[in-house]
Amino acid sequence: MASLKELRSRIASVQSTQRITSAMKMVAAAKLRKAQQSAEAARPYAERMERMLASLAAGATGANAPKLLAGTGKDDTHLLVVVSSDRGLCGGFNGNLVRSVRNKISDLESAGKTIKLIIIGRKGVSLLRRDHGGKFVEKYEELAKPAPTYEGADLVVTKIMSMFDAGEFDVCTLFYNKFVSALTQEVTPLQLIPFGNAVSDVEDPAAGSDTPYEYEPNEEVILSALLPKNLSVQVFRSMLESFASEQAARMTAMDNATRNAGDMIHSLQITYNRSRQAQITKELIEIISGAEAL
Repeated sequence: MASLKELRSRIASVQSTQRITSAMKMVAAAKLRKAQQSAEAARPYAERMERMLASLAAGATGANAPKLLAGTGKDDTHLLVVVSSDRGLCGGFNGNLVRSVRNKISDLESAGKTIKLIIIGRKGVSLLRRDHGGKFVEKYEELAKPAPTYEGADLVVTKIMSMFDAGEFDVCTLFYNKFVSALTQEVTPLQLIPFGNAVSDVEDPAAGSDTPYEYEPNEEVILSALLPKNLSVQVFRSMLESFASEQAARMTAMDNATRNAGDMIHSLQITYNRSRQAQITKELIEIISGAEAL
């Protein structure tokens, strides 16, 4: 059994940890409110842009269709863009994301595909480096510090576009955690290139209308200008969603850690009181025994 001094030291240590986790919970909660507002504000714009481009894509199915819409015509090389966090202590946030990416890599490799990875966030780099480090083509750390920016997303898209123009991949898929609530975050894959396959299920805003639409300039010209912008919008949106999910996951994890620390302190306090009472009882018995012996 641990001595009273050791128990006091352990109680003080757990109390110090509890104060840290409680402070981290409050910081994450404060950041979550702003991050949630930013993520929710970005959704309507990104979703509406996808719907508009889907409507345009329906009328641009010819030989002049933009390359981002038509793709390369092959499915041999896949580029996976993974949006993780730069910091830990956020529960299963990064673990669930990396697990989904690993499953996707396994499925593609079993089908004979070539895989390339672009990683956003230090934790994604560290978790995927051992098994798939040879597939890295670029990694971005501290890109979302202190918060995601459109310029940061545009930096990632510039790399994606340069690789696509050079014919280095055929399909690009983005993996990120979508913010659902403070308790729920969903790992979401989103195909960026080719765009046509990614929006096959998107509702056509002109559906149900008999009014024909004419575009000036034509659909191909508009798509050529907007599709690269859409990549930046979707990557920026995923970074905002991921950042909000990270804060929610950290708040939940730190709340659980604070509660567990409280339970541990209570258990240690009971053990300490019992040990102290046993020590006092032992000393009283020794005093009484000594008095009787005299």
